[in-house]
Amino acid sequence: MYSEKRARIAVAGAGAFGLAVALRLARAGRSVTVFDPAPLGDNASGVAAGMLAPVSEALFDPVSRDHLALMRRARDLWPDFADALGITLSRAGVRIEGSDAWRAEIAKRLEQLGVASSDTIDEDWRLEARPALTTLRAAAERSGVAFDAGAVTAFEPGALTLADGRVESFDVLVLATGPGVRDGRIAPETSALAPIKGQLLRAEPLDDDAAVVRGEGVYLAPGEALAIGATMEAGRDDLAPEATATQALRRAAQALRPALDLDQAVVEVGVRATTPDGLPLVGWSQAPGVMLAVGARRNGWLFAPLVAGMVAAYLTDDNPGPDAAAFDPRRFEKASRDDA
Repeated sequence: MYSEKRARIAVAGAGAFGLAVALRLARAGRSVTVFDPAPLGDNASGVAAGMLAPVSEALFDPVSRDHLALMRRARDLWPDFADALGITLSRAGVRIEGSDAWRAEIAKRLEQLGVASSDTIDEDWRLEARPALTTLRAAAERSGVAFDAGAVTAFEPGALTLADGRVESFDVLVLATGPGVRDGRIAPETSALAPIKGQLLRAEPLDDDAAVVRGEGVYLAPGEALAIGATMEAGRDDLAPEATATQALRRAAQALRPALDLDQAVVEVGVRATTPDGLPLVGWSQAPGVMLAVGARRNGWLFAPLVAGMVAAYLTDDNPGPDAAAFDPRRFEKASRDDA
């Protein structure tokens, strides 16, 4: 029933995952409505530097260290995906700057990852996050996707319940929201998710350097505004900006670029959801009719085309590909049984 073309599909969440999934399904001839009460970009996908950076993630985030090959496969889907939409990818890379001792440590880590040591990571790319969200939504609308500002609170096949009391008829729910779903009410697998609060600064750029600069404890990502980030505050899901939490970012940024004026920098806050192994949950839930596409940690943009293709495959009875097992929503339940 779920794979039939006449099935009505609801997507909860209009971030990178939700929009990419909705677009892919609509182009496969499915009837899709995206539900999200927040303004476009007012989510973790909007509060992001837009990194498509497998090596940097493996290098600087220990949880991602074992996923380099998978992340590279995800990145390699981006050129065709971006070209079809008119999204510009910056391939200027990531430049490593800092003390000799720190750069020597980074060189050692690169060697352990099997990556040639260099002060520039050429294979790491980026995009402008908010313009990319705008482009994705416009493409989805042109493909027939409907948008609704309702917040999904419950689902069973045939009945989608919204926070305002409406009950709408849908056959499938694709859950692509942030950490707010982790209570397991809609899908029990989401109880494996944990929140991470991230704060970054937006400041006036000093120059037109297109490369991301990575220093000790900070990155500087160019764009219309310079993105200086980002904190990783595990277990927190509030959206309150905190000057104390960004003090270390400010010090590290000015150590790299003393001329930066951070007095007028704007603090942006996003909350991401993560799994214990850092990979998202993608696939069918135990809950009937619920498809999961949640828990991307810092890699929502990187994984978006891959996840969209996997969800579309599940919903059209196609092969979801070689990464289906790594993203299996029930893998933590299975691991618990094996440990027992």
